[in-house]
Amino acid sequence: MKSSTLRAGAALACALALSACGGSDGDLYLGGSFAGVTKPGLVLTNNGGDDLVVNPTSTGLGEFYFSKLVETDSSYNVKVKSIPSNALECKEYDNTGKVAFSINTVRIVCTIKQHELKGSVTGLTGNNLVLVNGADKVAVAAGATAFSMAKINEDAPYGVAILTQPDNQTCTVANGTGVMGAADVSNVAVTCGPRTQ
Repeated sequence: MKSSTLRAGAALACALALSACGGSDGDLYLGGSFAGVTKPGLVLTNNGGDDLVVNPTSTGLGEFYFSKLVETDSSYNVKVKSIPSNALECKEYDNTGKVAFSINTVRIVCTIKQHELKGSVTGLTGNNLVLVNGADKVAVAAGATAFSMAKINEDAPYGVAILTQPDNQTCTVANGTGVMGAADVSNVAVTCGPRTQ
């Protein structure tokens, strides 16, 4: 009798220990990291039934975890259900497997749409005009009537400015700053004239 009571107590202690340490009762986390998420709209799903809305960040980088805990030895299959409006696509990496411990290695990488940043040039007769937008620099030849900068991520700010004035001329920029929308920006205007002393 004493022996069976001890065995029952030991079994209960084992069950409690398994529960506390992440046994098969659904107490393990499932999550990972994301990149390229700067706007709301990314929704993930696990096994087609557990949805998670991912909050964007200003850097586009962050972590996510499903609120529903998963069980040891259960299978997981994290998929993208919907993407932000400024994303071209969002892909899953390391997103399937069996749970042996809490998972934080799923990766979601979104590619943000990009658009043209360009405009017109008027009155340029001198050489050495250089335009700049952030780290992007573009040399504009004498006689040019148009220019094009590197493409810009949708929803990203831009600011076209004169880095180097052309020989014997002064140029100004109109419509050079803004935030990239869902279409190309083509109304930046560079106007050049004689340099005044």
